[in-house]
Amino acid sequence: MLSHNKIYNLDCFVFLNQVANNSVSLAVIDPPYNMGKADWDTFKSQEDFLNFTYKWIDALLPKLKKNGSLYIFNTPFNSAFILQYLISKKMYFQNWLTWDKRDGLGASKRKYSNGQETILFFTKSDKHIFNSNDIRVPYESTDRIKHAAKKGILKNGKRWFPNPNGRYCGEVWHITSERHKKSKRKSTKNGALNTKAS
Repeated sequence: MLSHNKIYNLDCFVFLNQVANNSVSLAVIDPPYNMGKADWDTFKSQEDFLNFTYKWIDALLPKLKKNGSLYIFNTPFNSAFILQYLISKKMYFQNWLTWDKRDGLGASKRKYSNGQETILFFTKSDKHIFNSNDIRVPYESTDRIKHAAKKGILKNGKRWFPNPNGRYCGEVWHITSERHKKSKRKSTKNGALNTKAS
C-alpha cells in the first residue's frame, strides 16, 4: 500500500490499485481535457476520451469514504458528460463551480471568449464534511457591509449583521491563473535566467 505524505509519479490506474477502498476523504482531480496540447492530453476521439475518463472514475469511486468528497476540473463541455456519469453512479451533486481565470487570453472571434474552467463538486453521500466557515471570502459591498455592521439589515423580520470573517464562498471563483502572472525573472538569449525585478 502507499505511504502517507509522499508524492507518487505513477500511471493513475496503477496508483489507484494501491489505494485501499473506503480510505479517501477528499479527491481533487485535474485530469486530461482532450485539448491536444500534449501527448497525455490527446485522444483519437471524444468517445475515446470519455471512455478513459469513465474508466478512472470507476477506479476512483470505491476509494472514497462514505462521507468523502470529489472535485473534478475540466472544460464546461466535458463536465456536462462527467456530471451525468457521476449521477448515474449515484454520487451526490453539490455544485458546478466556475473558475473565472481573469486572464483575457481567449482568441475566439466567432463565439464568447473562453476564460473559465469548471470544477464539479460531488460527494458520496449527503453526510459529507464541508467546513464552510474555513473558506469565507470578503464581502464586496463594502459600504453596505460597513453600515450593516453598525445597525444591521432587516431581513424577514430579523436584523442581520455581517460576519467579521466574510461571506460564504460562492460558486464563481475569481482567481487569476498563476502560470500567467508576470514573473520577476527574465530569460536571456542563451536560455539562462536572471532574477532582476521586472
